[in-house]
Amino acid sequence: MLNIWPFKRDKTEKRASGSGFTAEIMAARESYISGRRGVAELTATAQSCISLWEGGLALADVEGTDLLTRRVLALAARSLALRGEALFLIRETGLVPCSDWDLRTKDGRPTAYRVSVSEAGGGSTQTALAAEVVHVRLGADVAAPWIGTAPLRRASLTAGLLQAVETALAEAYEYMPLGSLIVPFPEAPETDLEALGRGFRGRRGRVLLRESVSVSAAGGPQPRDDWRPSDVTPDLSKAMTSETLRAARAGICTAFGVLPALFDTAAQGPLVREAQRHLGVWTLEPIAALLAEEASEKLGAPVALDVLRPLQAYDAGGRARAVSTMVEAMARAKEAGLAPGDLGAALRLVDWRQE
Repeated sequence: MLNIWPFKRDKTEKRASGSGFTAEIMAARESYISGRRGVAELTATAQSCISLWEGGLALADVEGTDLLTRRVLALAARSLALRGEALFLIRETGLVPCSDWDLRTKDGRPTAYRVSVSEAGGGSTQTALAAEVVHVRLGADVAAPWIGTAPLRRASLTAGLLQAVETALAEAYEYMPLGSLIVPFPEAPETDLEALGRGFRGRRGRVLLRESVSVSAAGGPQPRDDWRPSDVTPDLSKAMTSETLRAARAGICTAFGVLPALFDTAAQGPLVREAQRHLGVWTLEPIAALLAEEASEKLGAPVALDVLRPLQAYDAGGRARAVSTMVEAMARAKEAGLAPGDLGAALRLVDWRQE
């Protein structure tokens, strides 16, 4: 039987699998687009948290390099907050921020990048090796460790709830009869009712007097319900919109590492200081450590970033007491004739390590 199959079978046929290159590129692009378009990222709650990230990292003390300027740190903080990752090209003039990029990986680590740099007259695309790029990622997944995840994307349920509530409230305030009243009126021609309605319109803060026609000309009892208005403004308190909004905003603040009580109107000094300490210790300092590690690897010199000292995100009273206790302990050790090594061993027992 003659084989009329038109394709040759002497070559191995290759197909894209579920975890192949095409699927990974599509997942990367979807993650980038969704992360950039994160729900509720334009709300005041999210922008307030992003501003705290920007201010905190911009104030960081940098040691070991002059490339991490305050402007670069502020750009990195905003990119990390909105996209979960920040990428800069290393050039002689400094670190150049990149607006878009794709990459190649080996063993889960990036090896080469194709980056887009924004310019005033139009962007440009460049190709760079991994050693020429400072790439910081937050919330990376084991399935794609080269992609960062924005805090709002990780808190999609809370962000979606906030968007739904704010959208519903926006539509409600746009279409509901806010501040409208229904005033009873006896039978009258429609033209008279229209003229009466136009007479009420725009007369704010004035006393409007209208003669009631419910009383006959010969006199008689005045009706009690005559001209009693009925408010038609919807009662939104039954929908628990205030509680829902408060809970959604608290969830977004928590996703950014900000204590929700910081934005409470009754917040006082101790609470503000504790919220500041929490933000610096558990959110900004780890981000600074990741950025310093990446910069140390790519710039070829040890780089250190300290956020806690500029923000004063520490317990000043506790540190003062610790210093006083340490000085007293050293004085007693000197009086007792202990060697420095013995004192160092005692300090290591209580996890006290000199940097």
